Formats: sequence, structure tokens, C-alpha cells
Amino acid sequence: MQARILLVDDDSELRVSIAGYLATHGYAVEEARDAVQLEHILANTVIDLIVLDVMLPGEDGLSICRRLSSEGAIPIIMLSAMGDETDRVVGLEIGADDYLPKPCSPRELVARIKAVLRRRSLAPKSRSEVTGTVVAFEGFELDLVRRRLRAPDGAIIVLSANEFAILSIFLRHAGQVLSREELARMGATDPSADLDRAIDMLISRLRRKLRAHTTTDLIFTSRRRGYWLIAEVDDASHRLLASLSSSGSVS
Repeated sequence: MQARILLVDDDSELRVSIAGYLATHGYAVEEARDAVQLEHILANTVIDLIVLDVMLPGEDGLSICRRLSSEGAIPIIMLSAMGDETDRVVGLEIGADDYLPKPCSPRELVARIKAVLRRRSLAPKSRSEVTGTVVAFEGFELDLVRRRLRAPDGAIIVLSANEFAILSIFLRHAGQVLSREELARMGATDPSADLDRAIDMLISRLRRKLRAHTTTDLIFTSRRRGYWLIAEVDDASHRLLASLSSSGSVS
């Protein structure tokens, strides 16, 4: 499959130049000028590698790299006009997979991209990657590590932290009626919030997002009792949800 590269740089001319060169070498390219655009793209698109400039408006590249590297999912190549040894060491220590000084040769960048993607593909897989991290239900796929929901039509559905949490809870307890108090206790929302209103609004938003991509309702209401999810979740997915929940990976 064609690797998809996210190029993050506030220099629009440089982005266009590098994106064009990468495209001629068989890569699909997404472009962002800052952290805000980067997060929007990551929420809606599966990215294989990020080329990230250090000097950005708002959140800088080093902060972004440190934050994304803690999740460990996407390899990062840093670019910086500050090309001395100290800067390179800092970039690599906070989690970058490679570091190039600017201006860099597009040809060298392509070679570095190939090398990083090759190293990642040959790296030993973690336990979660071996056993799988995706729970499938009614045509949807919820990636419990990347925290992304893919709809039956292939669209990426953006979920807030609370929406992800409550959907994970429903999947762990598919077919069971859960009261608002139980949902809050299991981490669906802040216990200090107006409980009834917070849970009801959260479920309403989640319902709308699911309903936009399916012809049937999946979340039902039981008067005076609570809510439940109607979905088939296989035994392997139940075990995955339980193991990640106990390890703290799922709220």
C-alpha cells in the first residue's frame, strides 16, 4: 500500500516543494502548518510517518514530538534550521526516529523516510500489536491504542475522550443495561459533573455519530434503568477490552 506522509511546516513554499517531490516518489502526502492542523489530520486520516519542523507557530515541533512519541504509534523525522549536534541529540532523545538539518536535500529525505519505515516494519512487535488492538462491532472498528473509530463506510469518526471512554465501556458490557451511576463510576465522565445531564448529552452525541454511518440504532434507552449497546462483540475482543482496561490503556 502507498505510505501516507504528514508534512508539518509553516513555510508553505517549502511544503509544496517537498510534498511534490514525495508524491513523485510514490507517497501520499498530507500537509499541516501547525499543531492544530496536525491534530485534525491525525483524527481523520491514518498516517504512516510524520516529517515535522521544529520551529512552528503555537506548539513547537519538539513539544509535538515529545507528546506523539509517548503514544509510540507514528514514526517522526524532525527537520530544523538549528542543525548543531545538541539540537539533533535533543530531538532524538525525546523520541524522533531521525533528524535532518534544513535546508535538506529532498533526495536524502526520501532515503531517510524509506529507512525509518523499513526499520519500523522489521521491529519486533509489541504484545498489543501481535494480539491486535481493534474491536470490531456491527461493521465499525475501534482501535483501542490509537483511539480511533472507523465506520463501515471507511470514514474515521472523531471521538472526544469521554465519547471514546463510554463506547469502550459499552463494548465491554455489550447487551447489559448500565445506569448513569455505573457509567460514571467506570470512567465515562467526570463524577463531579451534573451526572444525569452529562451522561445524557454524551450518549446523545455518540448516538448521532454512530447513526450517521449506519441504518440502525446501536444504543438504546431503558426508562429508569439506563442505557445499553446492542452489538455482537466476539470473545477475543472481550478479552482485549478487559486486558487493556486492567492495564489502564482504556478508561
